[in-house]
Amino acid sequence: MTGFLYALLPVIAIVALGHVLSVRKWIPAESWRAIERLSYVVLFPALIIRTLANTPFETAPWRLAAALILAQLVLAGIGLAARLLPGMERPAVGTIIQSNVRWNTMIALSIGSLLYGQEGLALVTIAAAVMIPTANVLSVYALIAHAETPHGPAPRPLLALARNPIVLACVLGIALAATNVELPRLANDMLRILGDAALALGLLSAGAGVDLSALKRAGRRTLTWSLVRLLGLPALAIGFGLAFGLSGMALTIAVICAATPTATSSYILARELGGDAPLAANLIAVQTVLAMLTLPLLYLLVSA
Repeated sequence: MTGFLYALLPVIAIVALGHVLSVRKWIPAESWRAIERLSYVVLFPALIIRTLANTPFETAPWRLAAALILAQLVLAGIGLAARLLPGMERPAVGTIIQSNVRWNTMIALSIGSLLYGQEGLALVTIAAAVMIPTANVLSVYALIAHAETPHGPAPRPLLALARNPIVLACVLGIALAATNVELPRLANDMLRILGDAALALGLLSAGAGVDLSALKRAGRRTLTWSLVRLLGLPALAIGFGLAFGLSGMALTIAVICAATPTATSSYILARELGGDAPLAANLIAVQTVLAMLTLPLLYLLVSA
């Protein structure tokens, strides 16, 4: 447990630093958008390509990937059941489903690498290679299907995925690993330097994207669905992981990936696709705070 706390505390500190830099306006809002874009288009894909390319394809724990995808699908179904609740508006249903399936990849990558080094980083990257496309497809369809009115031209999520730099990086990294192509030293070193920057800037951006004033607006619905997300997705990951024979580090990484709060980008997507944007902001803020408590407890559960 001590090792996990040593891995978690620096992550929390960097996220908090990003929030302070944003609130104090020491870094302007438009600069954060540029940082997020740089991380999304260049830094994070570089980290993914290098990590996957250097991962032995034959020994990669694809059971981990299967367990996490199934956990996302089941929790999306639970979110869909929210439309049966009295007084639940359609945009709120789409927003809840999105919250249930999205996760903060940078937090998981940072904790995984601090706990288990390169091997932990590789496992989280494999999880990202399957969870990110799954989350994007489920979120876009859920938000569109439950929007009150058409919100601009109809999005084409599959086409968007085909152009997504993170998805393309996952495909390239897996292809390099599957074909046993070794990265040239120059390319490997360049990707390593870019990837190192991805973790720091990703955590700072995550902190900058959290609106803690949303905690004041959060009511029982936000708290309930935050707990469903923070406890339900890890519980499903544990269940499917054990059913597939996962244990040790692979099971722990599955729980870490599932137990991170929903992604801060959820607010932007909810606003653009006709979801309940205020609810999305509330869910992000509440889950970010609660995850500081639930993550250590879930780690303690699987490592006991």
